[in-house]
Amino acid sequence: MNAKHNSPESYSYEKAGVSIAAGNALVKAIAPLARATARPGADADLGGFGGFFDLKAAGYSDPLLVAANDGVGTKVKLAIDYDRHDRIGIDLVAMCVNDLIVQGAEPLFFLDYFATGKLDGGVAERVVAGIAEGCKIAGCALIGGETAEMPGMYADGDYDLAGFCVGAVERGEALTGDGVAAGDVILGLASSGVHSNGYSLVRKLAADKGWKLDRPAPFDQDRLLVDALIEPTKIYVKSLLPLVRGGKIKAMAHITGGGLLENIPRVLGDGLHAHVEAGNWPQPRLMAFLQAQGNIEPAEMARTFNCGIGMAILVAQDVAEEVEAALAEAGETVHRIGRIEASEKGCTVSGSADDWSAMVAWSATHNG
Repeated sequence: MNAKHNSPESYSYEKAGVSIAAGNALVKAIAPLARATARPGADADLGGFGGFFDLKAAGYSDPLLVAANDGVGTKVKLAIDYDRHDRIGIDLVAMCVNDLIVQGAEPLFFLDYFATGKLDGGVAERVVAGIAEGCKIAGCALIGGETAEMPGMYADGDYDLAGFCVGAVERGEALTGDGVAAGDVILGLASSGVHSNGYSLVRKLAADKGWKLDRPAPFDQDRLLVDALIEPTKIYVKSLLPLVRGGKIKAMAHITGGGLLENIPRVLGDGLHAHVEAGNWPQPRLMAFLQAQGNIEPAEMARTFNCGIGMAILVAQDVAEEVEAALAEAGETVHRIGRIEASEKGCTVSGSADDWSAMVAWSATHNG
């Protein structure tokens, strides 16, 4: 055997499928995006081993920290399959910051995790640009994150996202739901679309029914179906924070997995039941399309999708009009969707034969 065959191969991380240079280039490319999210308390520079946040500089005197983490679920597959990487990061931020504001907490800083089999700097930069945009909408700083290139873990072109956000609320001002009482009003803020839950069902319908996602939506000829389905989750922070700080809101529920039925009871005490009237707001055309395509029962809609309501707000009856007006002034579409009654803890969504394509009057209840 000659010397060439006797010499051992020289291995490197690059040959194993991981490019350190590509990772460094991505950090350099996204640094300006992070700096653009700077806010009091954070300079949002990247590159260190951790990110700092100064609560005193942010104006807090005796704060409680509130943390949330989440992902985007299989909605990411729509972004990957249809080259819609630019705004999926907004969803990532929204799922975290909306969970913080319902506790009364102002989102302060955000960290992201981007994992893929082989790093495509262009795609990753587009995703992070969306995350930065979401942070600006929410008023929080993107102070760090992690990019993981893991050959063999993901199919070509696939990636996944996770987000982590920390917020603060002054001690004694957190929203716990303790003040909710029978007679309180439930206000609903309109969603921007499906948001980030229910996409396993959406994608199954798309496959089984042969939807052409790159063609105009049957319910909106001015938009491609994929764009209607992938519309980012609405971020409600800036609309709600002044009302929270003004003491006008008793509790809030972010309508995510479990829909209206399972999320509203999470902020209720024992002996309180939420009654939601489906006829109190118009069913969005997108939701009607999904329901018709899947022949989905109204009760299943109420526990799977947000059904057009992205946030439920519980307020005393005597301030309901004031809160409605303030939210409308902030640009939100507000509906008075129900009430709180004294009964077993839970939620009931009900409708007439004219609501959500039902043939007869219907109701769905979740207790606990």
